[in-house]
Amino acid sequence: MPLKTLAELVQPDLLDTRHFCGQSQDLGLPQLYGGQVLGQALSAAQRTVEEGRLAHSLHGYFIAPGDPNAPVDYEVDILRDGGSFSTRRVTATQADTTLFISSASFHRPESGLEHQAPADLPPFPEALMAQGTRVERYPGHPIEFVRIAPSEQDPQHVRHWCRLSGELDAPADLHQVLLAYSSDFYLIASALRPHQRDFRDPNLRIASLDHAIWFHEHADITDWLLYDITAVWSGHGRALCRGVFYNQQGVRIASVAQEGLIRLKKG
Repeated sequence: MPLKTLAELVQPDLLDTRHFCGQSQDLGLPQLYGGQVLGQALSAAQRTVEEGRLAHSLHGYFIAPGDPNAPVDYEVDILRDGGSFSTRRVTATQADTTLFISSASFHRPESGLEHQAPADLPPFPEALMAQGTRVERYPGHPIEFVRIAPSEQDPQHVRHWCRLSGELDAPADLHQVLLAYSSDFYLIASALRPHQRDFRDPNLRIASLDHAIWFHEHADITDWLLYDITAVWSGHGRALCRGVFYNQQGVRIASVAQEGLIRLKKG
């Protein structure tokens, strides 16, 4: 799938003022990829907000697994339009089943106090590739990964450079949508590494339960971004992971948190 096609996929069609319909993509997973729903829900919400306000956060719950071969309907509720913030609620459904509910907040950019925690950047992807690290690609998809060798002393910490390969002349809000889409890749799967398991393990059932993303700075999704993930906890059939996106200058682009289901199948 070319990047242009993916950019079209994450922008659902407008049916009426607050009702949208998004097409689905089958990535070979047992259910619809959660990042697709995240991206399409954010896009639907964005299109009901006045120009100049960008998303600063999205919080959502995955209620039921989706069918990757069926479209998804999105209904946007306008909760508030204030002087500088707008808040939206989005409900995603297939047929009569609610798949996902989310709230998103948008803010007109303004100046203020600034700081961030220091970034610990690994070697850049070009340097890693020169040393023989290969670029990994998801089959039939423009996303690319360059993995940083994990530490055996810190198995819950996973880092990789990622980008969407191709050219994209698009506004900042579409880059946000594509970043939300990409933020679900390999996030909850990082919680398997401390247990020496893989997300393709047939004895595991894995699914996203909730997802939150906070947007801090603009980034071009076609540039290499570091996705720094920590699996902070697992237990009771669930796991919690946190992630941070940085650009190559060490600027914090976005923060992510997700709880997911990791259930051992009874044999």
